[in-house]
Amino acid sequence: MSYGPNERLQHGYGANYVDRILRGAKPGDLPAQLPTKFELVINLKTANALGLSVPPSILARADEVIE
Repeated sequence: MSYGPNERLQHGYGANYVDRILRGAKPGDLPAQLPTKFELVINLKTANALGLSVPPSILARADEVIE
């Protein structure tokens, strides 16, 4: 099970920063951005291999379930 920021969005933010720096912005003047979207990913195959059961309510909230 993993809960963390959306990696694809983070790469997009990084590309935005690079673009702004290449256009002449000073890195120290750019604001720090915190992640706004988080994802819950559950790997059922691993959970079953470890003998763990994941409640249906948790599975319903997951953004991605790996079977």
